[in-house]
Amino acid sequence: MNAICVYCGSNPGNRPDYLAAAEALGDLIARRGLRLVYGGAEIGLMGRVASAALAAGGEVVGIMPQALVDREIAHKGLSELHVVASMHERKKMMADLSDGFIALPGGIGTLEELFEVWTWAQLGHHDKPCGLLDVAGYYSKLAAFLDHQVAEGFVRAEHRAMLAIDADPAALLQTFTAYQAPHVTKWVERSDV
Repeated sequence: MNAICVYCGSNPGNRPDYLAAAEALGDLIARRGLRLVYGGAEIGLMGRVASAALAAGGEVVGIMPQALVDREIAHKGLSELHVVASMHERKKMMADLSDGFIALPGGIGTLEELFEVWTWAQLGHHDKPCGLLDVAGYYSKLAAFLDHQVAEGFVRAEHRAMLAIDADPAALLQTFTAYQAPHVTKWVERSDV
């Protein structure tokens, strides 16, 4: 594992815990000798995770569509900043450059990005680990809903287990190093034929 993609909010959220967790994760990624890949902004949790990784001597790669460069504040101290044409291009580049994916707290975009790479893993397009850093219980209700999807027969237990959830960034990265993609197909056999 060489690079970790972090999805997170361009806002800081309402709890100091969120900023502290972003800083701790960025610092840990750099100290483990991993490259941080993220959305390129200097604001919110995005800016904090990147600045912490840089302060710890890490390599940080930002990827941001031109439309967002024009609206958000791109981080000026990055190792690399790739300005791309679209969100689709951004997400593809982030996925291609990364060996695992972690979502810190964030909004709709954070969830969309993580759920897309998790879906790709479920479909067998990659075998990279995906995880949620559950800061101050931020993702606990989502985790319960995902378990509900399994109970209701919409998600296989093996595919639910592909998404690691932990409150400790070091434990989450440790889970990533031991990760093995399941060999269970997404496709359900039809019993009504």
